[in-house]
Amino acid sequence: MNENQQKAPLVSVVIPVKNGISTIKPCLDGIFSQTLKDSIEVIVIDSGSTDGTLELLAKYPVKVHNLPPKDFNHGETRNLGVSLAQGEFVLMTVQDATPADNRWIETMLEHFADPLVAGVCGQQIVAHDHEKNPLQWFKPASEAKPFTVYFENPEDFTKLPGKKQHEYCNWDDVNAMYRKSIKEKVPFKKLMFSEDTLWAKDALALGYKIVYDYRARVYHYHHQDFKFYFKRSYIILYQNYKFYDYIKYPKNPFVRMAQIKIRLLKMKELSLGEKIKWIWYNFHLVRAAWTAALLFGFNATFRGMKGVESSQKYYVGYPPQGIQAKKN
Repeated sequence: MNENQQKAPLVSVVIPVKNGISTIKPCLDGIFSQTLKDSIEVIVIDSGSTDGTLELLAKYPVKVHNLPPKDFNHGETRNLGVSLAQGEFVLMTVQDATPADNRWIETMLEHFADPLVAGVCGQQIVAHDHEKNPLQWFKPASEAKPFTVYFENPEDFTKLPGKKQHEYCNWDDVNAMYRKSIKEKVPFKKLMFSEDTLWAKDALALGYKIVYDYRARVYHYHHQDFKFYFKRSYIILYQNYKFYDYIKYPKNPFVRMAQIKIRLLKMKELSLGEKIKWIWYNFHLVRAAWTAALLFGFNATFRGMKGVESSQKYYVGYPPQGIQAKKN
């Protein structure tokens, strides 16, 4: 190999970005602190940032691809990232996710020794930060152990009820790595959401293995208000109904609020004021989830798929972009 010829990366990290000035720096710092940092490339697909993100990116050894905002969707934009990648493996993440340790990439890569493994999915966690919802703080009950999902006869999977299929497809592009050669054969669908879970469904239906390894963690959190959580809840209901043919309604709101109050009041890390604050915060999320469920249930029951499709466009439209809590 010529001295001036650059060695191809082993892993390509793909990050869709728009106006990520408040979060992209810790994301990139975490990536370039990995044990395999010398074996990676980072590809940022920017969709019209205007907040200084591009100027910040210029300070890092990343490849920036500019994509007109009108051309963005979660499925095809990530397919574009795969096509731009030079690595044998492609890692998908987002602008506001931060690796929890420096072995994040290494941990996922280990599973690809098996040539049938198409992808590995890690876990999102929330730091013990008093500006983040304490009900989401990461408190593991036991040590995480990786597990593989594989159907030697793919028909054993495709014949399962949709709800059961979905149990195997809790895939998440905030934290997932793919074998590029298989990913090119099994691309994401052109979708504004659910491209990840449907990719897992397609991979299993084609006889590939997928691995869940929750030791590979990223910190990721969105501060949620009523509007955000309503749209998020409606999208999940829509996804389950359209792609997996079932409706999963949220837990009884009175029971849920009672559980929330008990959990928060028992948390010694919080002051009384903080407990009241987070009870009120979570009350709005419960209210949002049930508002979405009632509206969705009405449309699914009385208007069918046509009503569900039109209501999704009316109530949700473009999926909400996550935000961080404002500093006090």
